[in-house]
Amino acid sequence: MLPGLKAGFALDARLEADSEQLMWLGLCELRLMNDRRWPWLVLVPQRPGIEELHDMTPLDQAMLTFETNMVAQALKKVTGCTKINTGALGNIVRQLHVHVIARSEGDPGWPGPVWGHGMREPYQRPELHRFAETIKAAL
Repeated sequence: MLPGLKAGFALDARLEADSEQLMWLGLCELRLMNDRRWPWLVLVPQRPGIEELHDMTPLDQAMLTFETNMVAQALKKVTGCTKINTGALGNIVRQLHVHVIARSEGDPGWPGPVWGHGMREPYQRPELHRFAETIKAAL
């Protein structure tokens, strides 16, 4: 079994298609959304069948909060952004996952939400790799 992989856990196909794996944290797999318009990370708790924060054990809730804060601080440090947007919506992808997005005044869609704004602009592989390595180093 791969490190961090929990028995019975499977990543939602849409998350897998739209993002790239960066690393395993403690509870979560950290992924990078493949849209270069925004520095956008996603934490996916490695627990099968979890759709809501309140479905998690109190210990897992605390760990998710810790990991989300750690990722948000690293993303803000790396990007120098104006604001970090953090959210767990789950209206389309029901599997619990937490978005951590670096936003700055003047970015595409500012100050509105990133969802539904224009067409996704995938990273070029070298650019994705550089950003991924910068985030990993900051963590």
